[in-house]
Amino acid sequence: MTKSRLTALVPLAAVLASFALLYRGVIAKLVYDWAHDDNYSHGFLIVPMAIYLAWERRQRLIEAAQRPSTLGLLVLLGSLVTLFAGVLGAELFLTRVSIVGITAGTVLFVLGWTHLRILAFPIAFLLLMIPIPAIVFNQIAFPLQLLASQFGESALHVANIPVLREGNVIFLANTTLEVAEACSGIRSLVSLLTLGIIYGYFTDRRNWVRATVTLATIPIAIVANGMRVAGIGVAAHYYGPAVTTGFIHTLSGWAVFVVAFVILFGVMHAVQTISPAKGRRQTDVATLPRPAANEVAL
Repeated sequence: MTKSRLTALVPLAAVLASFALLYRGVIAKLVYDWAHDDNYSHGFLIVPMAIYLAWERRQRLIEAAQRPSTLGLLVLLGSLVTLFAGVLGAELFLTRVSIVGITAGTVLFVLGWTHLRILAFPIAFLLLMIPIPAIVFNQIAFPLQLLASQFGESALHVANIPVLREGNVIFLANTTLEVAEACSGIRSLVSLLTLGIIYGYFTDRRNWVRATVTLATIPIAIVANGMRVAGIGVAAHYYGPAVTTGFIHTLSGWAVFVVAFVILFGVMHAVQTISPAKGRRQTDVATLPRPAANEVAL
């Protein structure tokens, strides 16, 4: 290894060591939540995917001129203030968001705006690894519970099954179904949203198509979860309350997620059919070989 390269690696090693020392507790708790909270188990995939997205841009990063910006130092200081505020206030969300701020500020301070623009998507993608604050989670989960129970009630009425709903509780002739927080669909919503962003990114280069597919995951997840509640209600009516728990209940969750992805695939196909990407199918005239003097150009 050359001396110049070794000299360049010393600051990078110092930054990584400082980051590990400062965030060791925050990262440990974040990984713990990924492992023990099914709503955010997809978090294990976010960091490797963000690293791949950054590596995919390696040639552009190499070619970009380095113009360090002092504004990056302000971003770093602001992120550190956010970290300490989160630690003092026992607010996990603030401490975790500061990781993204520290990353962006470091890139800006060391490399400059051009590199930050190139890495904007991989850095922003890291936000998906952070669990939603409890106060926001509860504001989202309960309306989703009501939507799922309303969808299930309507589907059961269509199937001519006697049903009565009170809030998120569905009463059948032989059992009662409660659409609990775990069945609100927020788990599949967060996972499908992440999958939609990745799927859109690798399938189409147009930003509006990617945004359309990403936004489509929200109604798709809501409808798919409503179908799950309705399906469990129909099964409980004909086969008893045993189907509402255990293996069948878990299997229905996976099955609905697969159905949701199939619908998402259909949305992407429909968008690309209506508005196909314009490929360079015609050869540039300037690149065509000129005919020789004794040849006739047809």
